[in-house]
Amino acid sequence: MKKKNCSQYKLLKSGIDNKTLDYLKKNNNITLLTLEKICRILECTPNDVVKFIEVEK
Repeated sequence: MKKKNCSQYKLLKSGIDNKTLDYLKKNNNITLLTLEKICRILECTPNDVVKFIEVEK
């Protein structure tokens, strides 16, 4: 978001709700539809937004 000069306010105005922003801040799951919305707002691809990490079992 910093690279694209996009604020949380812009995401809220573009249809991303507060609950979803809270999920993102806490590294919780979001839907693919939400990911698509974020990518369209930021004009990027999912690879620019998502980072996969290994979870130890």
